[in-house]
Amino acid sequence: MKGIDCPLAGGPMIMDPADERDTTRQPALDLMFSPVVPAKSNRLNPWEYDQELYKKRNEVERLFSRRKGFGRIFSGLDQLDLMFSAFLFFVLIVDSLRSC
Repeated sequence: MKGIDCPLAGGPMIMDPADERDTTRQPALDLMFSPVVPAKSNRLNPWEYDQELYKKRNEVERLFSRRKGFGRIFSGLDQLDLMFSAFLFFVLIVDSLRSC
């Protein structure tokens, strides 16, 4: 990974809590990314992270989790791109109406 020239270096890297180990964070730090993942509560030296950006990551993850509830509609194997995007918009509308 050290030979990679990344135009986005220096920006935030959204990570999953499962990736908070030093073996995963250190390559991101070496590439000059700032990892956005909370440290586990039992760490001796916890680090700072952007909590607002992490909350937005969680919102997107929960949206995709709710989308999975529509099951077969989103298999995508036997559908055209147009139909798939139409169903996706349908789910987003239903989800926004449920939250009202």
